[in-house]
Amino acid sequence: MQLAKAKQILQDYYGFDDFRNGQKELISTILAGQNALGIMPTGGGKSLCYQIPGVLLNGTAIIISPLISLMKDQVDSLHTLGIKATYINSSLTNDEYEERMNLLREGYFDFIYVAPERFDNHYFLSIIQQLQISFIAFDEAHCISQWGHDFRPSYRSIIQTLEHINHIPLRLALTATATPEVVCDIQNLLNIDDQSVVNTGFYRDNLSFHLVKGQNKQDFLFNYLPDHKHESGIIYAPTRKLVDTIHAQLIKKGFRTAYYHAGLSEDVRRQQQNKFINDEVEIIVATNAFGMGIDKSNVRFVIHYSLPMNIEAYYQEAGRAGRDGEPSDCILLFSGQDSHLPKFFIEQSELDEEKKALEYKKLRSMINYCHTDNCLPKYILNYFEEQNSYDDCGHCSNCTKTGEKVDRTRDAQIVLSCVMRMEQRFGTGLTAKVLKGSKDKKVKQFQLENLSTYGLMKHQTEKEITDFIHFLVAEDYLTTGDQRFPILKLTSKAADVLKNKAEVWMRQTEIQQTEEADVDSQLFEQLRLLRKEIADQDNVPPYVVFSDATLKELCRYLPTDKENMLKIKGVGLKKFDSYGEQFLEIIRLKSSNQPSHLISYQLYDEGNPIELIAKKRNVQEQTIATHLFKAYQEGYSIDWSDFIDDEVEEVVLEAYQTTGEPYLKPIKELVHDEIDYTMIKAVLIKNDLLDD
Repeated sequence: MQLAKAKQILQDYYGFDDFRNGQKELISTILAGQNALGIMPTGGGKSLCYQIPGVLLNGTAIIISPLISLMKDQVDSLHTLGIKATYINSSLTNDEYEERMNLLREGYFDFIYVAPERFDNHYFLSIIQQLQISFIAFDEAHCISQWGHDFRPSYRSIIQTLEHINHIPLRLALTATATPEVVCDIQNLLNIDDQSVVNTGFYRDNLSFHLVKGQNKQDFLFNYLPDHKHESGIIYAPTRKLVDTIHAQLIKKGFRTAYYHAGLSEDVRRQQQNKFINDEVEIIVATNAFGMGIDKSNVRFVIHYSLPMNIEAYYQEAGRAGRDGEPSDCILLFSGQDSHLPKFFIEQSELDEEKKALEYKKLRSMINYCHTDNCLPKYILNYFEEQNSYDDCGHCSNCTKTGEKVDRTRDAQIVLSCVMRMEQRFGTGLTAKVLKGSKDKKVKQFQLENLSTYGLMKHQTEKEITDFIHFLVAEDYLTTGDQRFPILKLTSKAADVLKNKAEVWMRQTEIQQTEEADVDSQLFEQLRLLRKEIADQDNVPPYVVFSDATLKELCRYLPTDKENMLKIKGVGLKKFDSYGEQFLEIIRLKSSNQPSHLISYQLYDEGNPIELIAKKRNVQEQTIATHLFKAYQEGYSIDWSDFIDDEVEEVVLEAYQTTGEPYLKPIKELVHDEIDYTMIKAVLIKNDLLDD
């Protein structure tokens, strides 16, 4: 019975006919009174897994969220659905804080969003002690685990605090990135059994992963961005200085761009972030301080200007593209020296040696990603030990390389033999020098020029040899261990290659970027403009009104009535009642075959003022006036008081009598400045003195 009600809420509030993968299982578990953990990809609909139970269950749901921006986005979204929700954080004034706490004490809210640090506040704890709490949800739950890539002690400390609440509430944990160690840690901390873990996998087939190597990064940006000028995108750079530099370059080139890093004041960061969220700029350049919890659904590309620290961070950051399910690009620009900065960050950190070794291991997995020849999403899924088996994605840069693979078995045997003859004691750099036949002093120091493999690859550059060694590491023919300074060692796969029992094949060509499926760009832009207008009026981000995916569905299926519009994903009864007719109005105009001037007249006849018609049709008011004058001459009626009054008409007719000719310019020279050409034209057409 409860699940049937949940599905009705899904349809009426959110506009979806059925649950996505994993949603029904998680919602059922919570409604049955059991703690649960959901591991779902970004854009997989995690928020619905707590929002629907929060509407159905008695009491207030407490959502622990990592960033202020996420709280506001989620609360804005719930408000558009008529759901009582708020957030408590440091952005509130004292009066706002007291007002919300009083309403919270009265049990007014269905949802309250808080940061983990709020549980250190005794006043807050005293209030929630008095509440009926339906459940507590931990969003971005990987932050709770010491093994997670973004561990936050304040998250973990909540567990002890919860033990002191009068009744231990239900607990729901949600995350998009979690290794098996992190999953196990979350389960133990929140008392979640194996049967209550719902893992839908990490794969997102709308994302196209691209790896760009051996290309000037700045040149790539200036070639890529003009083709995506009206699309939202994030460019991640590793340092504040580089963020400032890229931002300045893009501004100079005419791109509407914001920027974000920890060196900016809180007010500036908020201002820049809001510009991006509200579609006032298309691009934001940022360090990894930006993005966690950003709910903007229409990000069409995420570009990493340099190497991320690890796969978890990369997949989470790249996954901010395409949350609405539409095709999107995740692009990593890589060069060999990119690993120096992450290594410096690890070495300068206050981690103990064991944790540093783990971070180096994660970094090497990230480097291996940049050298694998196999499907990029599959590499990521293998890293997370994804249980489901997937075929190659067919649209990452490795899967779309043209040309056949090249047999590199002989080269692989040479490299593996060299590593073995160097007694598996050295790293990639020195191994490449030996194979190249370098006269480097280290080669001579260790007498490596005497090896039989010395100079066997002298026809290749040292960089080409190094890249090939990285490829062999990525494909698990070699391993580098867990030390700070990686040492090459052979794996079990290497033995088969050396014994001629296995071959090594490698693709040689560069990537081709995928293109997004096309929709009517003019109609899509009209719908975007209307969405922005509504969002500004309601003081919410545009994607809270409707996502890009919903707008594109509207463009594809062109519904002209309520019944058909409600069939579009993302359009529920609540949102239709608020916005539906405004969108239908534009679609009906597009669907009709009426001449342009009659489309304008139809809007006018429905009572729309001229300035609003011009805005909706994205043309000048003077053009709309011309349309209406033409409609009048074809027999349609218009209210002339919308253009002229009796005094203006009298002045223009007097000037016409003086000139003796129905030409606008001579008449304009005789009347006062307040009378414009549109008014003159209106008088002449009304009195049948001008053919339009």
